[in-house]
Amino acid sequence: MNQQKPFGDREMMEDVLSSQKFVTEGYNTFANECASPAVMSELMNILNEEHQIQHEVFDEMVKRGWYQTEPAPQKKIDQCKQQHAQG
Repeated sequence: MNQQKPFGDREMMEDVLSSQKFVTEGYNTFANECASPAVMSELMNILNEEHQIQHEVFDEMVKRGWYQTEPAPQKKIDQCKQQHAQG
């Protein structure tokens, strides 16, 4: 019989982060396509809250060593700045 590995803290955090990314995509699309300024404002508030939750989960995963990031080389940072400054 095939035994599955228990769903631990790391797997739960990965699932939460993935879910938050999905949720923010949805709210972003809704806000972009909203015709009502009042509704759009509320969607933007919710989107901001969801991004904050996503960032908190991300930070916790980084602290626990479960999400590795590499610093961008200065050359790539400079290229990105130059590209966006040209508009």
